[in-house]
Order: sequence, then C-alpha cells, then structure tokens
Amino acid sequence: MDYNNSNNRDPHGSNGKSPMEEKKGPRFNIYWIYGIIAFSLIGLMMFNNGVLDNSKEITFLEFKNKYLEQDKVKEVVIVNKEYAEIYLKKPDSAQQNGTQKPAISFNNSEPHPDFILNIGTYDVFDRNFQEVMKSNMEAGRQEVPVRLETRANFIRDVLGSGLFMIIIFILMWIFIVRRMNPASGSGGGGIFNIGKSKAQLFEKGTKVNITFNDVAGLDEAKVEVMEIVDFLKNPKKYTALGGKIPKGALLVGPPGTGKTLLAKAVAGEAQVPFFSLSGSDFVEMFVGVGASRVRDLFKTAREKAPCIIFIDEIDAIGRARGKNAVMSNDERENTLNQMLVEMDGFSGDSGIIMLAATNRPDVLDSALLRPGRFDRQISIDVPDIKGREQIFKVHLKPIKISADLDIKKLASQTPGFAGADIANICNEAALIAARKGKKDVDMQDFNDAIDRIIGGLEKKNKIISPEEKKVIAYHEAGHAVAGWYLENAHPLVKVTIVPRGTAALGFAQYLPKEKYLTLTQELEDDMCMTLGGRASEQIFFGKISTGALSDLQQVTRTARAMVSIYGMNSKIGNISYYDPQNEGSFHKPYSEETGKIIDEEIKRISDEAYQRAIELLTAKKREVEIIAEELLKKEVLFRDDLERLIGKRPFETDDHRTESDIQPVTQNPSINNMVSKDNADAGNKENA
Repeated sequence: MDYNNSNNRDPHGSNGKSPMEEKKGPRFNIYWIYGIIAFSLIGLMMFNNGVLDNSKEITFLEFKNKYLEQDKVKEVVIVNKEYAEIYLKKPDSAQQNGTQKPAISFNNSEPHPDFILNIGTYDVFDRNFQEVMKSNMEAGRQEVPVRLETRANFIRDVLGSGLFMIIIFILMWIFIVRRMNPASGSGGGGIFNIGKSKAQLFEKGTKVNITFNDVAGLDEAKVEVMEIVDFLKNPKKYTALGGKIPKGALLVGPPGTGKTLLAKAVAGEAQVPFFSLSGSDFVEMFVGVGASRVRDLFKTAREKAPCIIFIDEIDAIGRARGKNAVMSNDERENTLNQMLVEMDGFSGDSGIIMLAATNRPDVLDSALLRPGRFDRQISIDVPDIKGREQIFKVHLKPIKISADLDIKKLASQTPGFAGADIANICNEAALIAARKGKKDVDMQDFNDAIDRIIGGLEKKNKIISPEEKKVIAYHEAGHAVAGWYLENAHPLVKVTIVPRGTAALGFAQYLPKEKYLTLTQELEDDMCMTLGGRASEQIFFGKISTGALSDLQQVTRTARAMVSIYGMNSKIGNISYYDPQNEGSFHKPYSEETGKIIDEEIKRISDEAYQRAIELLTAKKREVEIIAEELLKKEVLFRDDLERLIGKRPFETDDHRTESDIQPVTQNPSINNMVSKDNADAGNKENA
C-alpha cells in the first residue's frame, strides 16, 4: 500500500520561531497612497456639498407664510442662483435655535444661515419673491434685502470636468502597466501574466531547512543526486577528465518514498538558483499558455544559469503523445513539444539541469526519457529494514520517546512501509501518548498507532448482535487456522473481532516476508487462506454472508494476474497481456475466444482455492472452534495465544526464520501485513 509523500520536520526554523512569528508587520506601499488620496477626495466632497452643514431645508410656501409675512427674515443670500440662504432676525433666530441643534461652522466669525431653500428656476423664484415683497410693502412691513453671490466649488468643478476623467484614466493605466511588469514587485499575477512561469525560485543563499542529512533510507539515490550537486559546485573535477554531467535526472518511485523530499534536499544543498514547480502549473484553460510558460521558465533559467529546475509530478504534461483520440490538437501535447525542444536546445555547458519526479514512468513519452533530456532514471523504492531504521531515527528526533523504545523492533515489524508511512506512525504515536497524558511516547503508543493506521479508530461500543458476532468470530478463525496450516502463507501476528473504522468488524493480521519474487505455490496458498473466512461460514453455519466481499476481490485480482499477466496458467501459456502504454484503453489485447478462456481459468483457480479451504478447515474443524470461542471471550488473540491453543505451526524451519523478526513485536501489526477486515455490508478487506 502506497502513501503520499510527507515531511514531519519541525515547522519551526533554527531560531525556534514559527513562520507566523517571523512575519513582519504591514509595510507602507503605493496602495497606502491610493487610499489616502481617495479618502481625502471623499472628505472634500462631503465638506463642499454641505454634508457637515446641518441647516434645515424649508419649502417656499413655509418660507412665505412663517417668515416673510411675519417679518422675521433679516436677509436672503442667493448662491450661484441654485439655492437661497435664509438669515432670520436675532430674537427670532435665537428662539428658533433654542429648539434645534446649533449649526456646525468651522469659522465662528462668519454668520451661518438658519435655513436653506432650493429655489429651482431662478426667474420663477424671483417673480414669486417680488410678489410677496410687494404685498409686505403694502401692509407696511420692511423690505427684505436680497444678495446674489457666486461661490467657487473647486472639487465639484474638477469632478465635473473632463480633466478629472483624464487623470483617472492615466492612474489606471499606470496601475495596469505595473501589474504587467513582474519586476515592479507589485505582486504580479493577473490575466496579463497568464503566460508567465509559476516556478518558485530559491536564489543562491536562500535558506532551505532540508538537507541530505534529513533524507534517510535512500542512500543510492542520494549518491546520484549529490553527484549532480557536486558538479555544479566543482565542474572542473569532471570536465578535466572529459566527462559531461547528465542534463536531466528523473526520480521514479511509489508515492510516499521521498522523491519530493530528495528534491527539497537538493534545493537546500545546491548553492545555485533552484526553480521548483509542479507539472500541473503548465496547464491552463487558454490555448498556448502551457507552451508560453515553458518558454518563460527556460528563458529565466538561462539568465540564472548555472541552476536546477525541478518539476514535480511531470506525468501531468509528459504523457505519451497520440493517445488522445478526442482532440487532434491537444494543448497538453503542445506543452510537451515545447518542453522537448527547450530541454534539447541548450548546449552542453549551459549549466541548466533538470530534475523531475513521478510515480508513473510507464505513461511518459519516450522522447522525454531519451538520453540528452532525462539521461538518468533514479529509482526510489520502498526502504529495507536498515532504511526503515534510519527513517525512524529521523522522524523520532522531535518526539520525546521513552528510554526502552527499540527502534530496531519497529523497523523489523514494518516491511513495505514507505517514509511517509513511518512519519505518519510517529506522529500518531505522539498524539496517542498526549491524549493519555503521558510524558513520553512508549512502545504501546506505537502499537496503538499502527493498529489505528491499519484498521482505523477502535469502536468497542459498536452494537453488534450476538449472532453476527459469532459469525465474525468463526470467519476470522477460518482465516487464522487456514494460514496457520498452509506452508506458504504469511505468519500470523494477530486476529481480532474488535470493530475498527467505518466498516471493519474484525481482521486477521499477517507479517509478510521481505522478498522480491513470488512463487505460484505462494499465490495459491494465499488465495486459500483468503477464502478461509467464507469456507468457515459455510462449514459451521451452512450459509454464507456478505462479509467476504473484499476477500473475493483480492482472490479475483490474484487469479487474473496469474492468468493474464504473469503467465502462470497452462492454457494461456507464457503470455502477458499487460501493457502499461495501453492502460485504460477500450481495446483488449486478446481476442474474444482468449477472453473467454481467461474468465474460465480465473473461475477454476478461485474454485480450487475455495475447495482447498473447505477441505483444510473440515479437517481442522476442532481448531477453528477453539479459536472462535476464544475470540468471543477475549476479542483479540496473538500468535502466542494460537500456539497455546492449537500448538505450533508444523513448518518450524520457516517460522524460526521469521520468528526472530516478529517475536519481540507480536502485538504490533504492519501496514503492509496481510490484513483481513470484515464487515457485514462492505465485506472482508485484505491488503497485501
């Protein structure tokens, strides 16, 4: 089982501060000036438009009836023939002002109007006003003086003129030009920079916290990559002998093995500019953007040479051309074509070295892998026991572990674990210890962490009926007993009926041997052991359940691989129909008649494995009952318990060879152990 790469390094830097603590406060930039100007304009507009003036507005009828005819008006000032300011006589004004808030004035020496009257059309207002004045004179009242004033409003005049729009247009143009220029430091991005490369540049002298000392378990790969870094530092050492450094290196391996981590270490060790980006960074919805970004990337790299370019998940753009039957002009293929030209375009002394990582080298275009582009393919596999021990030491550095923790035991029980898996186990163990209130992390915490990663969160409170629990117990006992008496089956570590996760109602756990070749007999015994759970249900209950779903899936995959991939079938012969280049294609590489034979052989192999399981468990019926009854009492049984209940496995030689590794850690399952998880709905899950 493969996991994505992860890094459990301390997020704090060398000074002990987190990145958030190291960030500085907001800096003064051009946007502050924009904001100040905008607020100033708004303030001037509010002041000049009388927003700060709380003089009451009145209608002409009210002005006539209440004030003009009552002889209360002292003076009328008409401003710009737009509105009239009404000044009342002092006694009335004082009385009026006593009933309302005084008007705000920035200059107390200047008189402030008591009322504002919008006059509308000046000629109409003047005619009506003169009629009222004529009536007042006939009634013996005093004439009200009227003054015409012209006042300049600078802000209003500027905003209303075309000059203001021209200034706004110029400012917007300057802003857009600054955004288009990456060297301006104003943030870049936007639609005008869509063709620019998105590579993250680590300049010479940039501090990267990861070095080769943090990369454990990849000794051979480190030697290859360190040679590239050494060439950039000491080129004369190689050129003196006539050698040429490879132009590119491709890091290949399963997910979680440390490909990206190794590239980060290169960035930390190499004293040259380092460009880092993902293959998907070239992909965009606009036509031609991918090729444009490739050109921009290599143009910038030539200016920074000698340098290193790292492309993570290069299969996003490096897939073999001609496979897309829908579009004749695929944008991804255009991007790949441009990259091929750029990679083969530099001279031998250009100083640009390509690094790329992928877990799907089989889908890459052959032109991308040829010498002159990616000269080397550096394989990064799952670490062996020594590599796992080194990885444990790296990830246990920031964790407070107990003095009795044996790292060798942890490494011996984890065959098939990748670096990301080990990092996850260390982190989970620390969290479990903290949840229990411990001062350090001990072996039991690691045991619980591994159990949780394999089966999920333990759920002892899950309500299961006694009938279902009995079926689960006999199902798991069938797995355990079948594997116990099959010579080529993996050694049992643990069997439990404690529910875990969202679907698992129990599982039987095995510790596979670390080996690279698998024999036909081993695959057959493995299928027989996998079907032991269903065979036990059939023998003891006379009926079967849905709990063997993933058992059946595992057996079907194994049988199909034996027939159509590994050539382990006499009728099909030594033929493999597996072609990674055509994976996912609708075209089958064999005829209908051959497909029928393949289906028949898969069914025959599965039926034979099931029949073997029936015969074996029928002969060992008493042993299955003993294990099942003990499971119903204790819920969890280990290897020692099975030896006590039904005796040692009859294959002493094989067991002794493996027992030295697993005996000290019989309670510690491995993520790549043979694990059977059973569920009444989802079925039994077996992960090898």
